[in-house]
Amino acid sequence: MDWTDRGIVLSARKHGENAIILSLLTEAHGRHMGLVRGGTSRKVRGIYEPGNVLDAHWRARLEDHLGSYACELAHAHAAQILDDPLRLAGLSSLCAVIETALPEREAHAALYRDTLDLIEHLGDAHWLEAYVRFEVALLREMGFGLDLTTCAATGRNDTLIYVSPRSGCAVSAAAGEPYRDKLLALPQFLVAGDAQVVPAAQILDGLNLTGYFLDRSIFVHSQAIGHSGTPPARERFIERVRRA
Repeated sequence: MDWTDRGIVLSARKHGENAIILSLLTEAHGRHMGLVRGGTSRKVRGIYEPGNVLDAHWRARLEDHLGSYACELAHAHAAQILDDPLRLAGLSSLCAVIETALPEREAHAALYRDTLDLIEHLGDAHWLEAYVRFEVALLREMGFGLDLTTCAATGRNDTLIYVSPRSGCAVSAAAGEPYRDKLLALPQFLVAGDAQVVPAAQILDGLNLTGYFLDRSIFVHSQAIGHSGTPPARERFIERVRRA
């Protein structure tokens, strides 16, 4: 069994003395792991930084084996933001969230393209808003989409400022007022949809919103296979946003 595809590095974990277990998000083969022999050598280890894009050839005797990778660097995105701790933390969070959320070897071509687009625009002024929108898209791709278009109680689309933690649907100011302490804040940039630079408080509201549903619907399942739920990289990213 073998195939060739382009993939985004999600993680690279040391295995034995000089090998790594490489996890890639590929367009045609989804999140896919493989062994890279000699992956810890100084000559090549910089290739396997999270966020980098590789041309990868995977080979195994049987389809369900771990297999091995032979890779060449296509784009070194991580190196372009090494001097920006917030963007670097965002990139690390992005890769960790995807690795935790996606089942292995299940193709999500649209999500791959969304991930690549976000990584390529981490230098833009609106990248934090784009990051939150990506997590909204991830929830939708995994079957847990939020309905932020109309009020769950009235069916109207005006003054939407809350989200129901039970249904994931938007709630208007008037309908949600009696329950405001139990509802999640809906940042207005998710409602408006246009590109804008928004206050950090709205970014944090957005991350809290997506984080609630990621924890409840997706990350909770990772605990059963030895993980701890929310990726620590995402928690570190939120802390950096809060300090910024």
